[in-house]
Amino acid sequence: MTKHPAGKSSTHSTLGVPAFWPMAMAAALAEEGAELYAKNLKFIEEEIKINEELRPRLATRNEVRLELRTMRLRDYGKPGTGIPTLVDAPYAGHTAVIADYHRGQSLVETLLASGIGHVALTDWKTASEDMKDLEVDNYLAELVVAIDDLGGRVNLVGLCQGGWMAAMVAARFPAKVNALVLAGAPIDTDAGDGPIKRMAQASPLSFYQDLVALGGGLMRGKFMLQGWKNMHPEEHYIQQHIDLYEHIDDPTYLAKEETFESWYENPLDLPGRWYLQVIKEIFKENRLAKGEFVGLGRKLDLGAIACPAYLLAGAADDITTPEQVLDAAKYLGTPKERIVRETVPGGHIGLFMGARTLTEHWPKIARWIAAQ
Repeated sequence: MTKHPAGKSSTHSTLGVPAFWPMAMAAALAEEGAELYAKNLKFIEEEIKINEELRPRLATRNEVRLELRTMRLRDYGKPGTGIPTLVDAPYAGHTAVIADYHRGQSLVETLLASGIGHVALTDWKTASEDMKDLEVDNYLAELVVAIDDLGGRVNLVGLCQGGWMAAMVAARFPAKVNALVLAGAPIDTDAGDGPIKRMAQASPLSFYQDLVALGGGLMRGKFMLQGWKNMHPEEHYIQQHIDLYEHIDDPTYLAKEETFESWYENPLDLPGRWYLQVIKEIFKENRLAKGEFVGLGRKLDLGAIACPAYLLAGAADDITTPEQVLDAAKYLGTPKERIVRETVPGGHIGLFMGARTLTEHWPKIARWIAAQ
């Protein structure tokens, strides 16, 4: 009797016999079909998990310092060690996970590891129905409360939308800000020629008002998510699913994908009044750069900001083009020799979450903050 190698089916030894060919082919197809079925099932289960079950979670151990209406102020590191560094996360539809994304890939973790002893983070809340009439002033006021609770003077790091809020606070209360970092922050919204600028200027305010009305007085996160995806439809509607299918058996890839999608696919709702004010006064009329925006009862003059400033832009950023960030230097009252302007490779999200930027650029920024 012929012996078969370990792990081999006896069917394989009969392939040289024509009578057995149909049976061997059927067995092979059945085996391949079972594997394909299992892969497809795993893919479907993973899609459901990513889109329906996962929720964003901050990566680094922290304590809730304040529970306010609009945000939770979170403490990292060792409070009481020097001037606190407050990271103002964007309130533009996604959670503060953008600043504390993943172990080994976190802005907060990078700052702590690079010599900043105490980091705090604004963890903005999704807007509930009773928050639909809140305005920019409500958010500025609670950001000031956070700064005062931290001792009244901070190093302020503003990310994206959090950057123009940080600049507003620094202009309204210059003594409260020791050093200012603006990363991917649209300060001069008339600068450059990005798609956000074109859309804001081309679409009538009534378009945004209709979206808010459709959301029952809120700008629903799901509406904004759809808009972001439509900026790169082939990536989000086709390639993303192809990549997931091709890597469905790669646990490292799945872990990274689950972490990202748990953040990206779970947007926050925004107060409708706040959203329409931002569209009209910041993006359509560029009032902040022009010194015409009224915040907490006074016109805000960026020239009142005299602290050291670090302006960080992404070369391929199509959300906040480099000009919108770097042109802030034209308006700040900070002496030019105390302003750092830097453009780094990559796009918008990569400024805050990208492994390369966190490894190669943010440690230098942390040292710059500590030196102030």
